[in-house]
Amino acid sequence: MESKRLAGEKAVDFVEEGMVLGLGTGSTVYFTLVRLAERVKQGLNIKGVPTSIETERIARHLGIPLVNSGEAGKIDVAIDGADAIDSHFTLIKGGGGALLREKMIALAADRFIVVADPGKFVTDLTHVNLPVEIIPFARELTEIHVKGLGCTTRLRMKDNKPFITDNGNFILDCSFSEIIEPNDLQMKLNRIPGVVENGLFAGLADQIITVDHSGKAAVLET
Repeated sequence: MESKRLAGEKAVDFVEEGMVLGLGTGSTVYFTLVRLAERVKQGLNIKGVPTSIETERIARHLGIPLVNSGEAGKIDVAIDGADAIDSHFTLIKGGGGALLREKMIALAADRFIVVADPGKFVTDLTHVNLPVEIIPFARELTEIHVKGLGCTTRLRMKDNKPFITDNGNFILDCSFSEIIEPNDLQMKLNRIPGVVENGLFAGLADQIITVDHSGKAAVLET
């Protein structure tokens, strides 16, 4: 928990007066939000674009000013977490179910900063569950096509019912025996009718903030 706090808080060092920020989702970003709220109370003028209903709820509770993506005009910096980060700084995201909005905001931002504790780093993404957001209609047909790319799939459940994203969709958690070309895989997934988006974030992170062996926050340039 301490490493999450250090990484999450460090990201606020990159926030400047007047910025529009993409506010990610998850346990590490929570510490970013808390620190950001402290800066706002001290007089920092920023606006945030939340990537999930949960982040919006937390940000409003903390007193962080919010705008929607249409009102924002541009996003200077997006700050978000990751479920896994490989040696090439390719991310898997979507464990919290917000992958579509997270990817939209990450792509729109001038700079994408990822905050992660050291446990998120892996040698490769093999056997790391890859979330794929799909529309509910004919989801069995979509699942067949996704499996055709060489993975096993599991429909994400919550309270004995299919998990519903903020966008009203389902999520397939997919396990691939190997992910050699992430860019190729994400394009193939997104070409399948019924697939909305996938949790591969390849070549998007500009900086990754984690904690080094000495216990201090470290910034990795990608």
